[in-house]
Amino acid sequence: MISHDFTQSIYKELCQKIISSDYKTLTVNDYLKNEKSDKSIILRHDVDRKPNRAKEMAQIEHEYGIRSTYYFRTVKEVFQPGIIKEIASLGHEIGFHYEVLDKAKGDVKKAIEIFERELMELREVADVTTICMHGNPLTSWVNRDIWKEYDFKDYGIIGEAYLSIDYSKVSYFSDTGRAWNSSKHSVKDIVQANPYSGKIGSTSELIELIKNGSQKNICILTHPNRWTDDPGGWLFELAWQNIKNIGKTLIKNRKVSHD
Repeated sequence: MISHDFTQSIYKELCQKIISSDYKTLTVNDYLKNEKSDKSIILRHDVDRKPNRAKEMAQIEHEYGIRSTYYFRTVKEVFQPGIIKEIASLGHEIGFHYEVLDKAKGDVKKAIEIFERELMELREVADVTTICMHGNPLTSWVNRDIWKEYDFKDYGIIGEAYLSIDYSKVSYFSDTGRAWNSSKHSVKDIVQANPYSGKIGSTSELIELIKNGSQKNICILTHPNRWTDDPGGWLFELAWQNIKNIGKTLIKNRKVSHD
């Protein structure tokens, strides 16, 4: 068993620490319905690739009595109805990880048509009440910008994970770039505020932060594809992430030079 970070083994340690803490775990839907307190952890997962690993993560959480939110893309590799139904059957929330401005190449009218169609397809598999944009660093569009022209509430959606949570009151930790709360490798996974200004270098440090209970409310975002105990799969994710991080740095530097 490998002992590096971003394994299912250390995710189990994270779950164990959460349930033994004073924090209450909430889905995004729960939080937006005001089922919140001064000690809550919103658990959110963006299923970008490898839905089987999302299912394994959902099973781990279920073993610990934890419910969380899984945002599924509707691309062929990820949109697996059997897996989605199984995760929902464990009590987890299913949400829509939309990327419609990217697919429409910035055409807002075409994008909302795609959104309606894909939301309907996902709702044929599971109940969907919250959404979260997918951020592709290689495109010039930010998918959540579609809501500058339209209102997601018109589609029976109560909230968008980036837009509807007041992050000035919620400490945000994302595993984007395998670097928890670092913005260095975040191109689009960015929230408007974050009460926690310190550095978290590993999942073990995140566990310690939860243990000391210093943050009132926390949101934890993971991408299940990178969490595995399989040595070969883990090394692949590490190598692929390093390549992506180099690309993201080049993109951010180019953007700065053009501003």
